[in-house]
Amino acid sequence: MKQFSKIISYLFHPLLVPIAGTITYYILTPKYNTLATLSANIIPIFILTVVIPIIAFFILKNIGLINSIFIPNVKDRRYPLIINITLLAMVVLKIIPRYYSAELYYFFLGLIAASLAILVLSFLNFKGSLHLMGAGSFCMFLINLSVHFEINITLILSLFILATGVIASARLYLKAHNKAELIIGFFIGLISQLLTIKFWI
Repeated sequence: MKQFSKIISYLFHPLLVPIAGTITYYILTPKYNTLATLSANIIPIFILTVVIPIIAFFILKNIGLINSIFIPNVKDRRYPLIINITLLAMVVLKIIPRYYSAELYYFFLGLIAASLAILVLSFLNFKGSLHLMGAGSFCMFLINLSVHFEINITLILSLFILATGVIASARLYLKAHNKAELIIGFFIGLISQLLTIKFWI
């Protein structure tokens, strides 16, 4: 069970939420996008939100500021969060400005807001779950896309809600978080995306 929980924690790592949301958007959107357009957006977003944070993790680990990719210590997560927020802001400013894709633009703004909330909580010595924050953000984004494009994705949404339960169980089993940290993390992600709805739906 411990190994399974670790695998789930890696598969649904919060670092993967931005690229997962981007790919999901392009799969669900009825708007036509050329292959060149997809490459020009997906590849830079992948580099900024996955590749660079992983490199930053190894640098931070080598200089002794963090010791695990799951950042178990509440103080250790501050540097990675600041780096992540900066990279998300670069995506918003340089890759997907509002006039290009309002859906993705506000998805990333929601992620920035959620990450800022988790960062603030870390200074209050509270370790909100980044895994559940990511799950809540992605879940609400799916709902937003479903309403916006008037498409039925009930099955996908149901499966992801089930996956969210599995993620929460895995994090509890590994004693990475308590129930309050998981619930608050989830609702931070959910509400941050919910608040963006009025701007693009």
